[in-house]
Amino acid sequence: MPTATKNYYRVADNGLVVQHMLPGHASQLEELQKIVFPTLAADELIRAEHYLHHLVLFPEGQFVITDGDKVIGMTTTMRSDFDFANYHHTFKETIAGGWLTNHNPEGDWLYGLDIGIHPAYRGRGLARILYRARHDIARELGLKGQLTVGMMSGYGAVKDQLTGEQYYRELQEGLRTDPTLTPQMKIGFRPIALIPEYVNDPVCGNYGILIRLDISTIV
Repeated sequence: MPTATKNYYRVADNGLVVQHMLPGHASQLEELQKIVFPTLAADELIRAEHYLHHLVLFPEGQFVITDGDKVIGMTTTMRSDFDFANYHHTFKETIAGGWLTNHNPEGDWLYGLDIGIHPAYRGRGLARILYRARHDIARELGLKGQLTVGMMSGYGAVKDQLTGEQYYRELQEGLRTDPTLTPQMKIGFRPIALIPEYVNDPVCGNYGILIRLDISTIV
C-alpha cells in the first residue's frame, strides 16, 4: 500500500507555511472553526479533542497554514470508499460527531470534510494551496482524487427568491456565481449532486453540493 510523507512542509510565496497538523495546533483550530464558520450549528463544529483524534486515525490528511505560530488556515480529510449510487449523506454523520471514525484506511478517495481560511488572510489563494496539499497526498497514496461537499454559501441570501434546485441548476449552467462553489469549480471540482439537509447552517439553506476532483487534474 502506498504511504504518504509524514512531514509535509511547504513555504508559500507569501512566506506562510502549509504543513501537516501537529498536536499543538488543536486548541487554535477549535477557535478558528468558530471564526470561519460563525453560523454553523455548535454540535457540528470540530473541537480540540476531535482534532487530536484525527491525528491518531489519519495524520497524513490533516493540514494547517501558519503565520509564525498562528494557525490561519486548515483542512480536515479522511479516506472514503464512496458510493456514488447512494450519495445522500450529512456532514454530521460523515464526520461521526467530529471524531472521524468513518475514515476508511483502504478508501480510494480523499474526502475533504472542511477547509477554512481566517478572514484576515482571504483573497491570497490560500485555499488553493490547501487543495494542492490534499491533492499531493492523494497522489502519494494512489487515490482516485478528492471528494467534498461544497456549501452553497450564496444561497441563504436569495432562498426566498428561488429553490435550491434552481440555484444549483444556474450554477451548473454558468448563470450564477457562488462565493464558495465558484472558486472550487475554477480549481477543477465538478458538481455531482445537490444534497439537501447536508449541514445545519442558514448561510447555505442547509444545502451542499457533492463535488469531485479527479487525481489527473492539475491543481
